[in-house]
Amino acid sequence: MSTTRSFLSRAIRLQQHRPTHLSRPLFYRQFHASHTHFVIKPFLLADIGEGITECQLIQWFVQPGARVEQFDKLCEVQSDKASVEITSPFDGVIKKLYYEPDDMALTGKPLVDIDIQQELSEADAAKLGGGGEEGKKEEGAREEQRVEVEAEGVGAEHTPESEASSGKSESQETQQPPPRESKGDKGSLATPAVRHLVKEHGVEITDIKGTGKDGRVLKEDVHRHVSQRDQKPQTPTSKAPVATKEDRKVPLTAVQNQMFKTMTKSLNIPHFLYTSSPDMTAITALRKRLNAAASPDEKLTHLAFIMKAISIAFARHPLLNASLDTKDPKKPELTYRGSHNFGIAIDTPSGLLVPVVKNVQDLNIAEIASTMRQLSQAARNNKLAPGDFSGATFTVSNIGSVGGGVVSPVISEPQVAIVGVGRSKIVPAFDENDELIKREELVLSWSADHRVVDGAECARCAERVKSLLEDPASMLVELR
Repeated sequence: MSTTRSFLSRAIRLQQHRPTHLSRPLFYRQFHASHTHFVIKPFLLADIGEGITECQLIQWFVQPGARVEQFDKLCEVQSDKASVEITSPFDGVIKKLYYEPDDMALTGKPLVDIDIQQELSEADAAKLGGGGEEGKKEEGAREEQRVEVEAEGVGAEHTPESEASSGKSESQETQQPPPRESKGDKGSLATPAVRHLVKEHGVEITDIKGTGKDGRVLKEDVHRHVSQRDQKPQTPTSKAPVATKEDRKVPLTAVQNQMFKTMTKSLNIPHFLYTSSPDMTAITALRKRLNAAASPDEKLTHLAFIMKAISIAFARHPLLNASLDTKDPKKPELTYRGSHNFGIAIDTPSGLLVPVVKNVQDLNIAEIASTMRQLSQAARNNKLAPGDFSGATFTVSNIGSVGGGVVSPVISEPQVAIVGVGRSKIVPAFDENDELIKREELVLSWSADHRVVDGAECARCAERVKSLLEDPASMLVELR
């Protein structure tokens, strides 16, 4: 023990008398330290299905510098068919936003840069792209720092220079980038179709009070605002020349763009038209009896009975539920569909949408009515998912909800038929005793692809549907 003590005393004396020109003290320890290395990567906008390659960004729920957890909402995008909310798959900090509201975001391209603060699995890594711009800058700045500490006895003293540099680096690390200005939150709370309508009327969307969810501006809000503006009394002024409105060009909305593509393809289809006028008196009497004891959410409409009658008729006439593949014009193929998936055209503030009621052959009339009610509500609230539009084998266009009787519906590829449902009306008719009576008549307008469906087959199917609607009791025999 005494030997060790004397050795230390001697070493300390030598240290005190150490010449100043020596490069380092006798007792020397070197430490290595580096910052925690988080990963800053761009999160890619995933493919949301149905061949969609771009989406319009509606609104951001985050800003640069915001901390997010897994499944937190990042933004809302509007595709050609539906609105989708994108969530974060990681825990981390938002570093950069690649788009402004109203910009078109491309699938497979960076959406945001995230400073990921968790371990990445192979599945998580697949959702990321290469290094983002912010990541490259910060990774280059994160060089390893060497801190040499001179220790005499228990340790070295901190110099003022080291304290100042430490405080400076600490303040730089904690400083967050200022939030990026957006084009306006209220402007983003509206669908592209509504914003297009706002531009047509020349009003500011910030002046319109939205009545939709989260203050979203609807088409009805725009019309109400314009009508109130036009009704305001104007102070009498001297007559001045009336300025005529100039022509202006505007891009198609997302829904209009999809409709343009679909209907352009339909120009290649030779349409065969056929109409029938079933007597809906018996169906209306049955509906009144059933709806009298039903709640408002369980009431039945004509359309539910019509869709079930069509599905029953397709059991005998499956050709109208088929699909035609013309990718190889020399060898077209016809596929008979086992499921009856009926698209129903719905008029919404965003435009015409066609969600799908699937497996109609396995649903009863009440279930069909309930499914249509749910899809209609989701469509009007802009909450339809991409899967709600897929797999249609036949389309029912209920134009009667707006008005009119006979229509000429357009077939959407690869389907081979469509039916338009007109508005029912009371007409005079004669019964079997030649007595004048009232009859409720409804016109069904059929269109079929004349390349594969001949007129007789379409007429037989239409007349089968007519007989089922005029005698609803006969439908019970074939219900499943």
